[in-house]
Amino acid sequence: MKEQEKVILMGRSKVQHGQHNDRIFVDDYKHALDPYLIDQLDLMVEDHEYGKIIAKTPKAAKIKFIRNGFDQEGKIPGFYNGKKACFFMAKYTNSDRKVVKNKDELTAIVQEAKKKISNINDLNTIKEGYNMKLLDLRDAKMIADIYDQVFKTHPYPIEDPSYIIDKMGHETLYFGLFKHDELIGVSACCVNFHEENVEVTDFAILPKYRGYNLSMHLMRKMETVMIAAGMKTAYTMTRSGSHSMNKIFGKSGYKYGGTLWNNNQISGGIESMNIWYKSLEVKDEKP
Repeated sequence: MKEQEKVILMGRSKVQHGQHNDRIFVDDYKHALDPYLIDQLDLMVEDHEYGKIIAKTPKAAKIKFIRNGFDQEGKIPGFYNGKKACFFMAKYTNSDRKVVKNKDELTAIVQEAKKKISNINDLNTIKEGYNMKLLDLRDAKMIADIYDQVFKTHPYPIEDPSYIIDKMGHETLYFGLFKHDELIGVSACCVNFHEENVEVTDFAILPKYRGYNLSMHLMRKMETVMIAAGMKTAYTMTRSGSHSMNKIFGKSGYKYGGTLWNNNQISGGIESMNIWYKSLEVKDEKP
């Protein structure tokens, strides 16, 4: 089992950290309740020598991070209940971590993906013999097996069935793509009912089934379920170097929200991650 980031509460704020990703990630910052959190993060860096701090924060706390040496790397409009934006603020505590050698290449991938915008609802019906469904605890081993085959490394131990079971118990939904009775693809939704947003993540299609828009079919299935559940905004953080996944989000109507440079360990090394977001709110058509 790969190392799992530690998840702790610092005051009321949820913080993840670990050597595997060599970073601290503030996933849920309660800025009004934890005024000294940034000082605590700096102390944690001293103790563990982490190379990066990344924090999700509302606009009201953004200036506090800027004053403490952070820069904005990403933004998701409508993150909080479809109304207020979330900002991704980053601070590099190791100068080497800040160097992005292939930045021009990664930027070109984003520009190409932006040109792919289409309407996911125009996607053709999935081919006969394929079907999709929401998975449950009985499927945990199959899910983990798919992830173990697709990802060389990952920020979280998704190849472990017990981890999958634990996440299912904490507002994560897994969707499966089957060819007849064989599971050939998986994706996940991390749902935040309080803030009415959902992270769509961990798309994994077995290699011999790629190139047929199957990930987009999974995306449409998840969006349909999330809209019915009342989610206002969907977002993802996908590998900056993946031409295919960035194009899938571009083609599915997602907008680019920035890049988290050298952000986490995935598929064998520290990689940058692109933010893509989409409003799920159904707009009333004018007569």
